[in-house]
Amino acid sequence: MEVFVRNLPEQTTENQAQRYFRPILAKLNINVFHCEKHNGKNFARITVPDRQQGAVFLQSHGQTKPGREGFGQVRNKLHFKGRPINCSESTHAPDEFLLQSLQKDQVAGIRAKESQDIKSKYTRSKLQRVFDITGIDCGSMDYRNIELGFVSHFQQARSGRLKFTRRCILINLDQKNQDVLAQQIEIPYRSIQSFITGSLSNPFVLFSLFEAPKLFEKADSLTEMILGLSQIGPSMSTVKKKNYMRYRIAALAKDHEAIVATCLFYRINISSADIQTVQALKMVPGLPKSIPWDMPNITKLPFHVQMTELNRALTDARTKLPFEVKFQFQRLALNFYLPPYKVLQLIKVVQQSSTAIDTLILADATRRLSNQLPFAGADADAAELSVETIYKLLRQNEQSIEQERQFSKDIVAEYDHIAYIHKATVTPVGTYLEGPMPEVKNRVLRRYSLFTSYFLQVSFVDEDGEPLRYDRSTSLERIFHVRFKKVLEGVINIAGRPYEFLGFSHSSLRAQTCWFMAPFILNGHLHYARMVIKDLGDFSAIRSPAKCAARIGQAFSQTFSSVALSRSAICEIPDVKRNNRVFSDGVGTCSRSVLQKVWDAYAHSRVYKPTVCQIRYAGAKGMISLDSRLHGETLCLRRSMIKFEAPNATDIEICGAGFKPLPLYLNRPLIKILEDLGVPDWSFVYLQAEAVEQLRITTLNPVNAAYFLQRNLIGKAARLSWLIRKLSYIGMSFQDDHFLRSVLELAVLIQLKELKYRSRIYVENGMTVYGIMDETDFLEEGQIYCSVQNETSGMVLTGRVVITRNPAMYPGDVQCVDAVDAPKGSPLRDVHNCVVFSSKGKRDLPSQLSGGDLDGDLYNIIYDNDLFPQRTCKPADYAIAPPLDIGREVTRSDMTAFFLLFMENDQLGRISTLHQTLADQKADGTFDPQCILLAQLASTAVDFSKTGIPADLSMMPKHSRVRPDFQAPGPRVLVENLISLEKQEAAGESDDENDNEDEGDIQQPTRYYTSRKVLGKLYRAIDEHEFFADIQQQSRSNSGSIHDLADQLTRKCRYEDSMTATMLQFSAHPSHFVSEVEVFCGSIIGKNGSQSKRQREFSVSMKEKHDRDVSYTIMCILRGERDDEDMDEEALARSIACLDVARNYASVRKKVGKLVSFTWVAAAVCLREVEKFVGA
Repeated sequence: MEVFVRNLPEQTTENQAQRYFRPILAKLNINVFHCEKHNGKNFARITVPDRQQGAVFLQSHGQTKPGREGFGQVRNKLHFKGRPINCSESTHAPDEFLLQSLQKDQVAGIRAKESQDIKSKYTRSKLQRVFDITGIDCGSMDYRNIELGFVSHFQQARSGRLKFTRRCILINLDQKNQDVLAQQIEIPYRSIQSFITGSLSNPFVLFSLFEAPKLFEKADSLTEMILGLSQIGPSMSTVKKKNYMRYRIAALAKDHEAIVATCLFYRINISSADIQTVQALKMVPGLPKSIPWDMPNITKLPFHVQMTELNRALTDARTKLPFEVKFQFQRLALNFYLPPYKVLQLIKVVQQSSTAIDTLILADATRRLSNQLPFAGADADAAELSVETIYKLLRQNEQSIEQERQFSKDIVAEYDHIAYIHKATVTPVGTYLEGPMPEVKNRVLRRYSLFTSYFLQVSFVDEDGEPLRYDRSTSLERIFHVRFKKVLEGVINIAGRPYEFLGFSHSSLRAQTCWFMAPFILNGHLHYARMVIKDLGDFSAIRSPAKCAARIGQAFSQTFSSVALSRSAICEIPDVKRNNRVFSDGVGTCSRSVLQKVWDAYAHSRVYKPTVCQIRYAGAKGMISLDSRLHGETLCLRRSMIKFEAPNATDIEICGAGFKPLPLYLNRPLIKILEDLGVPDWSFVYLQAEAVEQLRITTLNPVNAAYFLQRNLIGKAARLSWLIRKLSYIGMSFQDDHFLRSVLELAVLIQLKELKYRSRIYVENGMTVYGIMDETDFLEEGQIYCSVQNETSGMVLTGRVVITRNPAMYPGDVQCVDAVDAPKGSPLRDVHNCVVFSSKGKRDLPSQLSGGDLDGDLYNIIYDNDLFPQRTCKPADYAIAPPLDIGREVTRSDMTAFFLLFMENDQLGRISTLHQTLADQKADGTFDPQCILLAQLASTAVDFSKTGIPADLSMMPKHSRVRPDFQAPGPRVLVENLISLEKQEAAGESDDENDNEDEGDIQQPTRYYTSRKVLGKLYRAIDEHEFFADIQQQSRSNSGSIHDLADQLTRKCRYEDSMTATMLQFSAHPSHFVSEVEVFCGSIIGKNGSQSKRQREFSVSMKEKHDRDVSYTIMCILRGERDDEDMDEEALARSIACLDVARNYASVRKKVGKLVSFTWVAAAVCLREVEKFVGA
């Protein structure tokens, strides 16, 4: 039943209403209910699982008769904050999916109550978790001689409350006056490094953080009116203007701005009467453990003064250090590895040193300090952070780097398409420096290859490194249009270099990343951002900021190689057009001679030569395919490929190529469409069950394990799959070693979570390939040609196949076509590992598949009979909005404004999630009119980056906030001594009144119902806890007599340095490192369910770096101290010695602890050398 509640104060939040009704309903034995209260409204809706419960409530507190008579006859009138409230049965039927969720929670609550541990429940619910505060300080920890103390750099005497909620700490600061409004600090438990409590005589709590907290200002009517009049946001913004409950802010006050990004210690003053209660909270499961410590206050130079002096020294001409080194010193201070005054002292010591050292070596040695320095705290001595100790560590780093250079080439020196790039991360509170890191070059970096340090890659993210997330109760306008806008329109000063906005590529725009540059002198001329853009091409005729940015962005696309080509080789051929459609949109052709040049430059390490390539040439972009009828050096471009004129560019730049077909994986949107098109549920259930079973048998024996590792490229550089097979041949099992078991278990678990939380199901009879057009006019409408070849075999698809393209949201995005073979001697037979579309018919097929074209889009082909639809749907034909025309030449400020607009209004993920939810709830699934509307909005959102016109979110259909169970987040994976899954608290397991306050007293946690559609069945078919327990039992029950073969390290220094650096470089924060097992597997595990996009991207870079480090280490073992490429005769003896060192000389690394993986790198080398010796 749904109960309608009237006359609540408009300012009442949903959680406040929920907490008010909880004890009232509990007295009536109603423990599961849902309260919905919209911001700025004076009514609410309460839903209870069944009518009988609702009737009991209304009988006691509600209006059972209509009108004034019924209002006056309420037995027990309820009052909220002094106001009488009226409760009556709603005229609306309760949401069926919300009822399902409540009924599910009710059953789960009864079960949990029956099995709950009484002591744990008492501990959770009875201890006080809300405390009054009298003031707040923000600062750092430092030493006075050898005594550790707290240094306050910002202080406010302010009343408020400190709350320990289920997942975070909330510090609510009361309004002080008209200028200082009520504010809130949100500190997630995962970001807490240490938690210190004071004493009765000095009562405080102190939190040391990994990352800056989120800061908010509570909204009031006056604030909203002023912000409404000032029109902070752009008029194009489609983020719905409404009454927000709070505003995200960059600092608590003006003097907080200078320190908020780097001073990550917050001390809260509380009452002496509460100190023991706070200390007792360490007994509560899930809350951070506190350390009692009556820490003294110490005084240092004000932080902003320290930073000013450091910046002055870095810009002073008398500081004779190259920029690359200055960058690292500024990074040490900005990222607060060291306080600014200590960095300044270190600079002076380095300058006074008479030792001449290579610039890059000194810069790299300084960069490594961030991975080696302890953080000031209980675990570090003052001596470890003295300038003398740090300088000594710096010199040791220089020696290590010099030794490494004797054995391995620098990656930039070895690969022409790689450059070292400095990076900056801009968050709501600060700017942090990273790098330099190896990145694939683009046209700009190639053109100015000697000045790459003058280019800066800048990312705009939240404090946890993820994109800023939409929150219906929180306004982000002050972050986007004040904080971020100031950075984009201003400069980022680094060691005296003023970096200003330059541009962005299409992919970097979606990643909220752009390029800045600092001026430099080349050939006697000053080069600055506007001049660099002008040199790229002529953009003066473009009148749309989005379109202009996209065209300039072509020069920022990562390209793996470039091939010089004479302009005489270029010819323009006409596009194939029919019915106002361009069948050849984005695709051209080339001769074999041109491809040969590409093969020589790009595919030298590949066995097979691609016949289709994705390119950038001058102002053109798109695909080129081999046309064996062309002679000499010929590159044929079409007008649809040429976006602007670029007379100074003459190289073909390669973005990608069809070396081999990519595997095809189903995903949730595609599965839902196929379900609605008549594919039976069992088809998906069978494919997933088969995939799960393959994972289950992986740990049973060495053969399965080795095959799994080899297929997923895990431990490739260390030859891990080969090692496991060899160990098996000599009677030793990988299951006997903790580390090898952990590597395999984590790799299997990552694959399992991809199945459960993304429905990423491998389809053996499927492929993903580039698309091109039939240049021979052989193919008829509804036909495709697809030839696949690899090193050993090939095939041509024939028969009826399914074809689609991601992202697919509309049923017509999936079509069925005929795959045919080409006649003997046809030029089509010369192209492979791509899909060739017909140039005939009323409409080109690519545009029917989610609005695709041929400029580099990938297409999915399925030839599995079990996945063939019983029907198809007419494809969508959305009108593409013309790009926004501003009627004048586009300026830099226009492009930065568009970058901001895109960050704020890129709601594709939100639209897609709602589409997935409604497709599950509606009887017609993706055919439902609301889903079709959302598919159209998604199409507009996809084109937003090109048109500058965002999707109109006001058109989004109204919906229940309850979601299907398959959208629920999964348990965290704990990668510690043993890999495990964090236990999730069942519904009803906790009755603590503070549990729903995690989101700032504003909204309740999301509710989930049991989905009856195929995605719900697939989700519930995998019990990750049971599965993981099974494979751990399997692997450990098979253990033999050898106990923990790898209880040690090996040739440790260089390898461990690299491993430690990788663990810290790809972590969210240096103190919260990626585990050794994750590095070795090449995959960072997601916190909730599947990995985030950022974690997937980081995993790729992390794997590449670790593979390079392992290859270098193996080379060192084989060559010893020699610098030639011949493996000397002492390789066997050296590898045995390395393994002996690994087994008998273990060590523990600061920050990351004990490392064990090198043992297996050495073991693989040793076994291989033994095998050679026996064979000889």
